[in-house]
Amino acid sequence: MKYGMRERISGIIIVVALGVIFVPMLFDEPESPEQRPDPVLTIDPPVDVERRDVPEPTPPEGLGQIQAPVAPGEGNASQADQGQSEPSESSQPQQVDPEPAQQVAEQASSERQAEPEAAPEASQPREDPIAALARQAEQRTTSGPTAVEGGEWAVQVGSFGEAGNAQRLMQKLRDQGYPAYSRERNNSLTTVYVGPFGASEDAEGVMSELKSRENLQGLLVKVDS
Repeated sequence: MKYGMRERISGIIIVVALGVIFVPMLFDEPESPEQRPDPVLTIDPPVDVERRDVPEPTPPEGLGQIQAPVAPGEGNASQADQGQSEPSESSQPQQVDPEPAQQVAEQASSERQAEPEAAPEASQPREDPIAALARQAEQRTTSGPTAVEGGEWAVQVGSFGEAGNAQRLMQKLRDQGYPAYSRERNNSLTTVYVGPFGASEDAEGVMSELKSRENLQGLLVKVDS
């Protein structure tokens, strides 16, 4: 036998206990609202607190006392008496050290001499940023690698679904002095290139320059002539 007598007796006891608990609940009718007890609101009595008599506060002694005004003549006379009683130190001649005065005069003269030197620097006009960009572009075209007609290497800087975006990027690169051009591809994209160059080393140098100066991640490609 898989189960013994002890397990069977335990199962019978559990089933009988569950029946005793749940069977009356199935046959009992729910209580009507009239049979339910009404809620009772109880209020606790107030708590007695011990009361103590607190003495009245006494104002300070000097509060409300007004001093009599002193006449101007009397105040000056008392000050004069005090001045006569104290030894007059102002009557003794004071020795003045000439070195601090001389140092102040030398410092003032050096500042006056330094002011004309700083004035020409402030009067110089500030450099126009547009002119600086134009000069950088001119230097780039004269010093950097130049595009070669029929070159095999170029730097691909972007592909756009809208031709207007490609046109704006190409014009920006041309303003910076880069030989940029665009081509339409078969997948309805317009790609912007910089080049072409005759050697791959020249294209790699321009690609590094685009990344460092223009923050453009280029791709070295071989183009059809």
